[in-house]
Amino acid sequence: MSATIATVGERALIARLHRRVPPPPEHVRLGIGDDAALIAPATGRQMVVTTDVLVEDIHFRRHRTPCDAIGWKALAVNLSDLASMGADPTGSLLSLVLPDDLTLDAFDQLIDGYLALARATSTPLIGGNISRSPGPLVVDVTAIGEVLGRRALRRVGARPGDALYVTGQLGAAAAGLALLEQGAARETLDADARACIERHERPEPRLKLGRIASRTGTASAAMDLSDGLADAARQLAEAAGLGVIIEAAALPCHPGAAALAAARGESAAAFALSAAEDYELAFVVPGRRTYRFEAAARRDRNVPVTRVGRFTAEPGARVEWPDGSITELPRGFAHF
Repeated sequence: MSATIATVGERALIARLHRRVPPPPEHVRLGIGDDAALIAPATGRQMVVTTDVLVEDIHFRRHRTPCDAIGWKALAVNLSDLASMGADPTGSLLSLVLPDDLTLDAFDQLIDGYLALARATSTPLIGGNISRSPGPLVVDVTAIGEVLGRRALRRVGARPGDALYVTGQLGAAAAGLALLEQGAARETLDADARACIERHERPEPRLKLGRIASRTGTASAAMDLSDGLADAARQLAEAAGLGVIIEAAALPCHPGAAALAAARGESAAAFALSAAEDYELAFVVPGRRTYRFEAAARRDRNVPVTRVGRFTAEPGARVEWPDGSITELPRGFAHF
């Protein structure tokens, strides 16, 4: 059985982590090992800073979630925020609050997952902290990025008649979580269901599409779908003092999510609207720029974009169903 972190000690854990982190890129003037890191921002760019936390038994269950997936997701949810702003990642800080019974193998796997996504997205780990937890495992991350001056995509910016687009497919992560909570055996599931679990455990931040939308100037606002499309659409509309209508028939529901919804007797569209943690992006696109936006988005061949709604001068958040009926947009996920 693997030794626990309590038998090793804080300094040894930090040294163990440090040995596995590659040398920082040139813009990181000082990385791990000092009281703080030093980053040299590029001329003409703004810094973008975000933070998010994963807490055991709130965001994941340690007994059923691979530790490398915990590390991957902790960074991914922060990079998704940078993506929504159109930013390039330039560094991250990782703070770990660790229970005594965490094994060294589990610690190593968590770092493996974190560094795998860090390498894939060119996001150097430049510092952080390790502390002891009397209970749950807590993984707290701060991500730093840069965006061209005046090109940051904010939540405010929609105007009446603007279109709402989303990236990828919706509902997969929520379906994956539901399958895990049902105790589904992964090896018995079909490919779509396994893909939903993968999406829940290892979301892929849409950094490329965020950069494309920012640099081409084709989107006027954006938000990531951490708490679902219904939540993002409502917040984008409220930030601009507008209303929004989602077209249910246009929603790109993941086939695994649609299958789960059907098994529950639910509408796939209703499931996709409220499903959280997909970490896709929602873009506001002015009507005169929709063709340019769609053409620019095709540069990311792996991730489609879909027009799913429109903003209105009349306040309120609504859904237009295929039969022509219109109802209030459901609320997205909320912690409290």
